[in-house]
Amino acid sequence: MKKYNFNAGPAILPAEVLEEAAEGVRELNGSGLSVLEISHRSAAFEAIMEEARALVRELYTLPDDYEVLFLQGGASLQFLMVPMNLLPEGGTASYMDTGGWAAKAIKEAKSLGNVHISASSKEQNYNHIPKNITIAEGSAYFHVTTNNTLYGTEINELSRFSVNGNPLTPKGENQIKGLGVPVVADMSSNIFSGPVDATQFDLIYAGAQKNVGPAGATIVAFRSSILGKTNRSIPTMLDYQVHIDNDSMFNTPSCFAVYVCMLTLRWLKRMGGMEAIGKHNDEKARLLYDTIDNSDMFVGTAAREDRSRMNVTFLLKDNSRDKDFLAMCNEAGIVGIKGHRSVGGFRASIYNAMPLEGVKVLTEVMAEFTVHA
Repeated sequence: MKKYNFNAGPAILPAEVLEEAAEGVRELNGSGLSVLEISHRSAAFEAIMEEARALVRELYTLPDDYEVLFLQGGASLQFLMVPMNLLPEGGTASYMDTGGWAAKAIKEAKSLGNVHISASSKEQNYNHIPKNITIAEGSAYFHVTTNNTLYGTEINELSRFSVNGNPLTPKGENQIKGLGVPVVADMSSNIFSGPVDATQFDLIYAGAQKNVGPAGATIVAFRSSILGKTNRSIPTMLDYQVHIDNDSMFNTPSCFAVYVCMLTLRWLKRMGGMEAIGKHNDEKARLLYDTIDNSDMFVGTAAREDRSRMNVTFLLKDNSRDKDFLAMCNEAGIVGIKGHRSVGGFRASIYNAMPLEGVKVLTEVMAEFTVHA
């Protein structure tokens, strides 16, 4: 039976990327060696790393003053590396608290300096994105999580924010630049999911295992001018400048993960880039949300204006039927649909590689479940 992988991560990868990766495991480009065997100092792997970094730049149209790194440790290590490299000792950073991962980032930053909570939706179980934010005076940076995997919310339109009581900037301008401080974005679960002006963020980081590749690689892109301002002694492995100086290969990188990321970024480019993948993701999300909204049995958990295109969270109005619905999903080949314990119910993660067909199968199961309820 064909399986439809709705897991939140590690997540679905494009079928053609899996085929290319499997071929690379057997033999890389006629080299007689597997990609798992080649030296990370070889010309073959240096070319893979350089192409992966170049594709990040190309797909997000990053200017020359941005550096791109492939690191390890996931977003969880970036929770520490960001303040280590950007927050002076005794300094303050402003953070939006919009979910469990944002809360973990805040915890790490507090170990290195002062944290101002710019806004929080915690009291409402993170079911929306706060619109009125404050930036502490003298903040070293402002941190935001652009998509909240557990709770199904996403920052869709920056123009709806106000900062310290004032609208961010007039409509049509680069909204977030009006903040007046460097902006850091954890984009782990919606990176490369559609068009975005990436230069509105001074630093982007993302675990690759949602939209770009397998677990083991972390993408970091940032404006180089934000470094060197902390007067802090930074451990070598946590110092962005060290990784820049070594072309993202200070230590042995996660070679296979970077290779699959490169293949996926190639796939995104062949698909038509950010505009094309954005339309694909919008179509999937619209179909699923319309099914939920028009149902007498299901209800969404996130505020409509903040709904995520990547992680659709919903409940059965009668939660005593949850196991019955999961059983029907399993029979249809749908896996990974159970919701996170913090929200309950169900979560359909419809990342880039999820085909429209998979979402159609899910909505058909929802319709059939309703008929037979």
